[in-house]
Amino acid sequence: MASLSVVLCVHNEEAVLENCLQHLAFADEIVVLLDRCTDRSAEIARQYAHRALSGAFPLEGPRRAAAVAASGSDWILEVDADEIVTAALAAEVRALINSDPEADFFQVPVENYVGDHLIRHGWGGSFGTTSVARLFRRGTKSWGMERVHPSVQFHGREGPILRHGITHRVDTDIGDMMHRLERYTALRAADLVQRPRGGVASNLFRALRRFYKCYVSRKGYREGDWGVLIALMAALYPLLSTLRARLEADALVRPLKLDTDAEPKPITRIAA
Repeated sequence: MASLSVVLCVHNEEAVLENCLQHLAFADEIVVLLDRCTDRSAEIARQYAHRALSGAFPLEGPRRAAAVAASGSDWILEVDADEIVTAALAAEVRALINSDPEADFFQVPVENYVGDHLIRHGWGGSFGTTSVARLFRRGTKSWGMERVHPSVQFHGREGPILRHGITHRVDTDIGDMMHRLERYTALRAADLVQRPRGGVASNLFRALRRFYKCYVSRKGYREGDWGVLIALMAALYPLLSTLRARLEADALVRPLKLDTDAEPKPITRIAA
């Protein structure tokens, strides 16, 4: 029978972490990597995780790679603290890996909520997705070094998308969504200081294309005003990131240097 590790990377997630972990008992191993946590996340992780680790990982890619490296199973399922693995998805994952599939990684559907409002259509443009490649054999997934939405590479065969999905509380309200846009554009701007990608004009066109893609091609119009809002957030992301990189480059230089020059601190085991 194939073994399964569920891995989480956590930064000050005490408000949602326990609810997430309570739904992971189906796994053979739960691994929680605590990245510079200053709240009760470590205390909560100790109650549920088979292994809880702490460290400093400014970049998402190395953070996720370290969490996977700390696990010991044949298959990995990545989960974020604001996500819930439903009983139906847990049963499907178990049955799939025990069937000895030929594929090496699988897309998992995502049901995205803003507050209590389920939004099925219109996600895209680095601001949200309706599926994620989170179930994979050990050794088949690697990440890039971008500060937000790092690039991902798989070494193996992709299988069909799973039937059941993860429940994702992506934002608590519209204000939370706007704070996320601010955070994403700041991180993306820091990347663009190092590696510029087009000017304002090209990214303005890109913004218009993203709005059309989310609102029309991905049927955001079915969500009414929510679809307009999500398409607008997705469209603003590349344009605002470019403008911030051009207008705030000096302010970004110092934190950029700190992020790239410092080696991650060694992971310290805090729970067996």
